[in-house]
Amino acid sequence: MRDLPAQPALYAGFGCRRGCPVETLAVLLRQTLTRNALPLSALRGIASIEPKAREPGLLALAERLGLPYICFDAAHLLAFEAQLSQRSPTAYAQTGCWGVAESAALALAGDNGRLHVPRQVLGSATLALAIGG
Repeated sequence: MRDLPAQPALYAGFGCRRGCPVETLAVLLRQTLTRNALPLSALRGIASIEPKAREPGLLALAERLGLPYICFDAAHLLAFEAQLSQRSPTAYAQTGCWGVAESAALALAGDNGRLHVPRQVLGSATLALAIGG
Protein backbone atom coordinates (compact mmCIF):
# COMPACT_ATOMS: atom_id res chain seq x y z
CA MET A 1 0.00 0.00 0.00
CA ARG A 2 1.40 3.37 -1.00
CA ASP A 3 1.48 6.36 1.29
CA LEU A 4 -0.66 9.21 0.10
CA PRO A 5 1.22 12.45 -0.42
CA ALA A 6 0.91 14.81 2.49
CA GLN A 7 -1.58 17.58 1.85
CA PRO A 8 0.05 20.99 1.68
CA ALA A 9 -0.43 23.39 4.56
CA LEU A 10 -2.73 26.23 3.50
CA TYR A 11 -2.79 29.73 4.95
CA ALA A 12 -5.70 32.12 4.40
CA GLY A 13 -5.27 35.86 4.17
CA PHE A 14 -8.37 38.01 4.53
CA GLY A 15 -9.20 41.61 3.89
CA CYS A 16 -12.61 43.08 4.65
CA ARG A 17 -14.52 46.23 5.35
CA ARG A 18 -15.28 47.04 8.96
CA GLY A 19 -18.26 45.03 10.22
CA CYS A 20 -18.08 42.35 7.53
CA PRO A 21 -20.30 39.47 8.74
CA VAL A 22 -18.67 36.17 9.70
CA GLU A 23 -21.05 34.38 7.32
CA THR A 24 -19.68 36.34 4.34
CA LEU A 25 -16.14 35.36 5.34
CA ALA A 26 -17.13 31.71 5.90
CA VAL A 27 -18.95 31.45 2.55
CA LEU A 28 -16.00 33.03 0.72
CA LEU A 29 -13.62 30.54 2.33
CA ARG A 30 -15.88 27.55 1.65
CA GLN A 31 -16.47 28.56 -1.99
CA THR A 32 -12.77 29.15 -2.60
CA LEU A 33 -11.73 25.82 -1.10
CA THR A 34 -14.43 23.96 -3.04
CA ARG A 35 -13.68 25.68 -6.35
CA ASN A 36 -10.01 24.75 -5.99
CA ALA A 37 -10.60 21.21 -4.64
CA LEU A 38 -8.79 22.02 -1.40
CA PRO A 39 -9.69 20.48 1.96
CA LEU A 40 -10.57 22.65 4.94
CA SER A 41 -8.41 20.30 7.01
CA ALA A 42 -5.30 21.67 5.23
CA LEU A 43 -5.93 25.18 6.60
CA ARG A 44 -3.43 26.05 9.34
CA GLY A 45 -4.33 29.64 10.14
CA ILE A 46 -5.87 32.89 9.00
CA ALA A 47 -4.26 36.29 8.80
CA SER A 48 -4.97 39.92 8.08
CA ILE A 49 -3.51 43.36 8.65
CA GLU A 50 -3.02 44.81 12.14
CA PRO A 51 -6.00 47.25 12.03
CA LYS A 52 -8.23 44.14 11.65
CA ALA A 53 -6.90 42.51 14.83
CA ARG A 54 -10.22 43.07 16.63
CA GLU A 55 -12.53 42.66 13.62
CA PRO A 56 -15.50 40.65 15.00
CA GLY A 57 -16.14 38.61 11.84
CA LEU A 58 -12.53 37.52 11.49
CA LEU A 59 -12.24 36.70 15.19
CA ALA A 60 -15.47 34.67 15.01
CA LEU A 61 -14.28 32.78 11.93
CA ALA A 62 -10.98 31.85 13.56
CA GLU A 63 -12.81 30.69 16.68
CA ARG A 64 -15.37 28.72 14.65
CA LEU A 65 -12.57 26.94 12.76
CA GLY A 66 -10.33 26.50 15.80
CA LEU A 67 -7.45 28.22 13.99
CA PRO A 68 -4.93 30.86 15.01
CA TYR A 69 -5.64 34.39 13.80
CA ILE A 70 -2.50 36.45 13.20
CA CYS A 71 -2.31 40.08 12.13
CA PHE A 72 0.71 41.72 10.56
CA ASP A 73 1.63 45.39 10.33
CA ALA A 74 1.66 47.10 6.93
CA ALA A 75 5.47 47.32 6.83
CA HIS A 76 5.74 43.54 7.15
CA LEU A 77 3.08 42.98 4.46
CA LEU A 78 4.76 45.46 2.10
CA ALA A 79 7.70 43.04 1.78
CA PHE A 80 5.48 40.66 -0.27
CA GLU A 81 4.68 43.17 -3.03
CA ALA A 82 6.72 41.31 -5.69
CA GLN A 83 4.67 38.12 -5.16
CA LEU A 84 1.22 39.69 -5.49
CA SER A 85 -1.02 38.89 -8.45
CA GLN A 86 -2.14 42.53 -8.52
CA ARG A 87 -1.35 45.78 -6.76
CA SER A 88 -4.18 47.99 -5.57
CA PRO A 89 -3.47 51.72 -5.24
CA THR A 90 -6.67 51.95 -3.17
CA ALA A 91 -5.45 49.28 -0.73
CA TYR A 92 -2.09 51.04 -0.51
CA ALA A 93 -3.72 54.41 0.20
CA GLN A 94 -5.93 52.89 2.93
CA THR A 95 -3.52 50.40 4.54
CA GLY A 96 0.07 51.04 3.47
CA CYS A 97 0.36 47.72 1.61
CA TRP A 98 -0.56 46.81 -1.97
CA GLY A 99 -2.98 43.99 -1.15
CA VAL A 100 -4.06 42.79 2.28
CA ALA A 101 -5.42 39.29 1.52
CA GLU A 102 -2.54 38.06 -0.63
CA SER A 103 0.16 39.71 1.50
CA ALA A 104 -1.31 38.34 4.75
CA ALA A 105 -1.57 34.80 3.34
CA LEU A 106 2.06 34.93 2.19
CA ALA A 107 3.24 36.37 5.51
CA LEU A 108 1.52 33.59 7.43
CA ALA A 109 2.87 30.89 5.09
CA GLY A 110 6.45 31.79 6.01
CA ASP A 111 9.73 32.17 4.18
CA ASN A 112 9.12 29.58 1.47
CA GLY A 113 5.42 30.26 1.08
CA ARG A 114 3.87 30.95 -2.28
CA LEU A 115 0.54 32.24 -3.46
CA HIS A 116 -1.74 29.32 -4.38
CA VAL A 117 -5.13 31.00 -4.94
CA PRO A 118 -5.01 34.71 -5.78
CA ARG A 119 -7.39 37.26 -4.33
CA GLN A 120 -11.05 36.22 -4.38
CA VAL A 121 -13.90 38.62 -3.61
CA LEU A 122 -17.34 38.19 -2.07
CA GLY A 123 -19.23 41.28 -0.99
CA SER A 124 -17.02 43.28 1.36
CA ALA A 125 -14.46 40.48 1.87
CA THR A 126 -11.33 39.35 0.06
CA LEU A 127 -9.45 36.09 0.50
CA ALA A 128 -6.22 34.60 -0.83
CA LEU A 129 -4.61 31.26 -0.07
CA ALA A 130 -0.90 30.55 0.21
CA ILE A 131 0.91 27.25 0.57
CA GLY A 132 3.62 26.97 3.19
CA GLY A 133 7.04 25.82 2.10
